[in-house]
Amino acid sequence: MTFAPPSPAQLRREDQDFLDQIISDQDGRPGMLLTVLERIQERQPEKYLPAPMLEYLARRTGIPESRIYNVVTFYALFNLKPQGRHTVCICRGTACHTRGSMRLLESVRLQLGLREDEDEGSADKLTATTPDGAVTVRTVACFGQCALAPVAEVDHQVLGHVNERALQREVEQLRR
Repeated sequence: MTFAPPSPAQLRREDQDFLDQIISDQDGRPGMLLTVLERIQERQPEKYLPAPMLEYLARRTGIPESRIYNVVTFYALFNLKPQGRHTVCICRGTACHTRGSMRLLESVRLQLGLREDEDEGSADKLTATTPDGAVTVRTVACFGQCALAPVAEVDHQVLGHVNERALQREVEQLRR
């Protein structure tokens, strides 16, 4: 991914002011980059990191764009594309895999009408959003809740020992 300098039309003045303020507040603090990235993403209605804001962040802080991109792509909590209003995350770690998380993933994709060719990535690292923007289905490497396998997360609520029927009910509630 290449970052071109944002034009004034790409980044509103209020966004520049917002970034300037959080950069100033976090300057010199440990974990500054992660905190700034989290705040940028939280501010977006579609919970993602717009490229013009990342470009501006790089210019203002002197942090190379490649480093920012490496951090954003390393941590599963950051998104480079707009997310659905609701999220369903399915663990693909070893414990969850052996206890049926692939079936959970296939079931949810079928329920939401997401075909494999619409997914970004593979079953081990997938992100797909319904055409209406209602639900984003993602996989994560591990939630760290192996004793509860298989694990899914629906709108940031962790569900342990989840089965297909229970997950389908949760997803159906999101659609209402």
